[in-house]
Amino acid sequence: MSKRSVLLVIQAAFLALPALAALAERDLVPSLENAPNVCADRPAEPDWMQSIALREAYKRVLVQDIYRAQNLERILEEGNCDCGMRFPSWDAAEAEFFERFANAERWEMLQASDDFNRRASAARPEAMAICEAAGNW
Repeated sequence: MSKRSVLLVIQAAFLALPALAALAERDLVPSLENAPNVCADRPAEPDWMQSIALREAYKRVLVQDIYRAQNLERILEEGNCDCGMRFPSWDAAEAEFFERFANAERWEMLQASDDFNRRASAARPEAMAICEAAGNW
């Protein structure tokens, strides 16, 4: 191959790179659609949770952890995983948060999150089997 041919091949490669990069990048951009695969009519988080200050995000995480643990345990108790059971309103989780943790220190909330995560993790395999059988996992 002549020197000129090599230069033409290199030039063509450099011209093609931006197009290839743009094509690859398009595949890496996450979708902005946030539609769940099951139980599409899930209740939204309470407004106060969605607008909480970043430095207090641990409060939101705790309520989410309470919600998850409560729901998985309820599925086990009832042996039912319809959408209302799997994704109920946030009222019970909010109530537990405000009754038990509203005045707690940050470290206490972080410990509580860990405890609720353990409860949810323990309930998850059996709840998952019930929900898979109902088509809601």
